[in-house]
Amino acid sequence: MTEADEPVDPSEIGEQGGPPVEEKPYKLIFEANKCFGAGKCAEVSENWSLDLDTGIAKPETYFFGEDELDHNVRAAEVCPAKKDRGVIHVVDRRTDEEIAPDPHGDGTLSVDW
Repeated sequence: MTEADEPVDPSEIGEQGGPPVEEKPYKLIFEANKCFGAGKCAEVSENWSLDLDTGIAKPETYFFGEDELDHNVRAAEVCPAKKDRGVIHVVDRRTDEEIAPDPHGDGTLSVDW
């Protein structure tokens, strides 16, 4: 297995300058380069909006607590990009496991960079 084939470690993405894990135990990893602007995320989550100028969705925040988990998970689950695997990933920062969409079913991060 080459380095390019190895799974991406979620703890290495976006942690610089993030809030303490105890305050915001969840984070989003967003493959914006693969977003095609369907807007499904914005329909189900108050954290997401579709920028009509760029045609790309964007979150208001990348780090959040338990109270915002359900609608961010729903946004990840309804995203039709990347052949229906989605480009929004919800990660539990305490375990580094992908909660949603988790297409592999094993908690590994399903980014495609």
